[in-house]
Amino acid sequence: MVTGGAGFIGSELTRQLVLSGAEVTVFDNLASGKKEYLAGLSAKLVLGDICDKDRVAQCMRDQQTVYHLAALPFIPDSYVNPEEFFRVNVEGSINLIRQAIDSRTVERFIYLSSSEVYGTAQSVPMNEDHPTWPHSTYAVSKLAADRTVFTLYKEHGFPAVIVRLFNSYGPNITQPYIIPEIALQLLEGNRHLTLGNVDSSRDFTFVEDAARAIILSSLSNQAVGEVINIGSGRDVKIVDLAGLIAKIIGTEFSLEKDPSRLRPYDLDRLICDNSKAKRLLGWEPQVDLEAGLRRTVDWIRQHRIIFKSPFKGCAAWYRRESSPVKQ
Repeated sequence: MVTGGAGFIGSELTRQLVLSGAEVTVFDNLASGKKEYLAGLSAKLVLGDICDKDRVAQCMRDQQTVYHLAALPFIPDSYVNPEEFFRVNVEGSINLIRQAIDSRTVERFIYLSSSEVYGTAQSVPMNEDHPTWPHSTYAVSKLAADRTVFTLYKEHGFPAVIVRLFNSYGPNITQPYIIPEIALQLLEGNRHLTLGNVDSSRDFTFVEDAARAIILSSLSNQAVGEVINIGSGRDVKIVDLAGLIAKIIGTEFSLEKDPSRLRPYDLDRLICDNSKAKRLLGWEPQVDLEAGLRRTVDWIRQHRIIFKSPFKGCAAWYRRESSPVKQ
């Protein structure tokens, strides 16, 4: 069972599971996920809210492994609707793991957490013992669920794994993160990029590598009860990322900081220590940043991406609602 399995990472996880021969049930409310991301896959799609106990219990029957990816993911949304972030990301996660425990059939529960729980890097690279200092309501909600999954593992002896994923990117992206934002501006013919904190740096992992790590975390007995960071182990400044994307598109650009795009209490740096993932899962990234960016830009070029906020008050963060990509 993959919650959020029609979303960005979830659809790639579903694809890899189906190709491996697994029988997959996708549980998704399609708030940001899309049915077309599951096209051609022999996965069963169940529409539902992870906070709906009866619906979740019904879908949980006979499941052996639960990959929990469903969440409200976009940080700026959490500024205007913190209550909904806690309802979905915390209460929904508690509901899922409680139903998994009660099901008596679930043998492994994988919770997809986030590197955002760490806050900005206090030491580098950032391992699993790095202090947690969340800088947004989104990150607080992810950390609350992260620690709840761990305590329920301790209290019930339930086989759970917590995967803290650093920034991911790739085809089927569903939110206006920094890579599609840069690519769309350039593909629309803009040569004067307006971005927020261009001096910050992030660790990017291609979506195929991220999904493979999540699957491996469900197959390793050593991973049970562990927190495992997933990231490339390299970071790149946003200004340099813009240069890489412009090179791929074949254009020149100038850059301007736009104060309206700055996140309150932003992170300066994220860079993953992935040595634990290598040791416990035998995982390491296979797609380098430039190759992954080429595939991502190709996908963005071929698709019209429409980002729409489910929350009133987020219009400034969703500037692509009526802007088709120019071919």
